[in-house]
Amino acid sequence: MSLSPRSASAQIFSPLARTEAFASAEEAWFWTMAALTARRDGARISAGKGSVQRPCEPDDIIKCLDRLYRQRRVDLTHARILRIWGERGTPPCPRQPRERGDHRLWREALTRLEWPLRVKGIVAGAPAINQESAEVIAFPGSSA
Repeated sequence: MSLSPRSASAQIFSPLARTEAFASAEEAWFWTMAALTARRDGARISAGKGSVQRPCEPDDIIKCLDRLYRQRRVDLTHARILRIWGERGTPPCPRQPRERGDHRLWREALTRLEWPLRVKGIVAGAPAINQESAEVIAFPGSSA
């Protein structure tokens, strides 16, 4: 029995169709930290056993963060803030004076992590645009 190229590819990629991408890099990070914490505490992590199947393993998200570190897009301070608040399971609150600096680093790290996760299909949807930090720059010779 021979399979047509179309039916063969449908069989190969059908498991990916049942996965659910994360809504944001923050959601993906909290999931990753929960899995890594469980692994550290002795749980055996195996793919496809959760209530929702994800398009990646926790290590895939860590690899994206590592690549950003090697490209000098994030530094060890960003990684430390992601770890601390990821283990707590809540983001730092910008309204708390002691957490403002952590919140800034948290947002920077997750903003930089979001694009590689979207490219890999780990985070779904259009990129979020932070209106507060967006700036329109006129090109020379334009009438803006």
